[in-house]
Amino acid sequence: MRLPLVRKQIKIYPDLKRVIARFFYNGEDRARNVIAAVMHMSDECVEEALTSILREFARRHRNITRIFEKNCDAVSNTIASLNINKDELSLSRKMLIGSYFTHEYSIESAAFFNPSIVEAPDQSDLHEGEKRVIMSFRAVGEGHISSIVFRRATLDMDNNILMSSPGLLINEADIIRNAVYKKDVFARAESLDDISTDLIKALQEKLPENFDYSTLKKTVNALKQDASEEWKVGLERVLWLADSYHYIHFSLDTDISDRVIFPISEFEIKGVEDARFVQFKDNGNCTYYATYTAYDGLNIQPKLLETKNFYDFKAMPLYGKGAQNKNLALFPRKINGRYAMLSRIDGVNNYIMFSDKINVWENPQLLQEPKHPWEFIQIGNCGSPIETKKGWLLITHGVGSMRRYCLGASLFDLNDPTKEIGRLKEPLLTAKDDEREGYVPNVLYTCGSIIHNNELVIPYGLSDYATGFATVPLEPLLEKILSSNGLS
Repeated sequence: MRLPLVRKQIKIYPDLKRVIARFFYNGEDRARNVIAAVMHMSDECVEEALTSILREFARRHRNITRIFEKNCDAVSNTIASLNINKDELSLSRKMLIGSYFTHEYSIESAAFFNPSIVEAPDQSDLHEGEKRVIMSFRAVGEGHISSIVFRRATLDMDNNILMSSPGLLINEADIIRNAVYKKDVFARAESLDDISTDLIKALQEKLPENFDYSTLKKTVNALKQDASEEWKVGLERVLWLADSYHYIHFSLDTDISDRVIFPISEFEIKGVEDARFVQFKDNGNCTYYATYTAYDGLNIQPKLLETKNFYDFKAMPLYGKGAQNKNLALFPRKINGRYAMLSRIDGVNNYIMFSDKINVWENPQLLQEPKHPWEFIQIGNCGSPIETKKGWLLITHGVGSMRRYCLGASLFDLNDPTKEIGRLKEPLLTAKDDEREGYVPNVLYTCGSIIHNNELVIPYGLSDYATGFATVPLEPLLEKILSSNGLS
């Protein structure tokens, strides 16, 4: 039986016009020279220069003057080193200084792909058969730096995808802050269990009762001066764990398409990749979680985002023996009272694990190994499992010859998802000729699908460049999975 899969005509491509204004710093010496040059300008010249800049860039950014002020604050130490009292400067001169430490960054100039899709919190004022959804994407810009961006869309009664037009006044978060730690609680944190007790004790002796990340970093760097190699590694891990906790907030006057989660910490500075959003329900409460991969140029580490409204987000690390490599995906509810997560800790096979804490993952169990030729190199999840009456439906990716990525589908027992009920023998979706060209050829990939009107809606990345959509009727898909094991 051939599945009646339909590819939608809609495609989403990178948009060069979507830019953010970011802090730009070219070194201390050059910064001092620029600031000194601005300080030698007359008040009249400052006003003329600032007016010209605002005329050109104010329409491209929401509140560009606030960005200039913030970036002036970011070079406060350099200003002070020139014996200048920043507080005595006029607002115009501060903004002009800030403008020299600002640049535009096109967040999706290179690629716009690897989508996930969840039901939006607001389902009001819709016609029968419609569903409002929020989609996340991996946007890639200059330097191949990845960020997380969003779009709003509506699925109509025929599962056509009606994308809302994105805005152009894109914002990073208004408020970004690290957690503040209490010394006694920090020292007892489970995330530090694999670090030397003597190291933690030495660190604790140097820290105040309450401290933030910057204080911790100064203390760690001081201890590293005379530390052994083992301690240096442990101290770096302490920094990574502390720097992984962030709270970010977007202004309430931003559309969701205007919000971008750009790399924040030094340990993800090269990208935040492949967010797998899921609507998680627990005792009537709804929270959105997303697993994603943080990358610093050398190391990758899985992390977790939490939000209820897509304005306020909490980021935290995932740790434990099961929180390794890429490809973690959270189940949309607890199973037998515990959180459940999929992972691919060895880069080849699918694993499953259970936990009482959402960010601590131990004891991964092997769940799936490559079975068919199109997945001989590796198999992994393509987003969180979806609950159906016949089992947990999992969209997978398989990598075969010529490193071709295809999408597959498997079914697992609802009460015991360690049991695989069935798996498609052939790929569910493979790249057509017009989908094979891109940044990485021959790759189809998704970070999450959704069921609507008895169909599975699959947004998918096209060769690490753009995004397409496909739908397949749910019942025929489940029947084919079951028949692959002779269970229909």
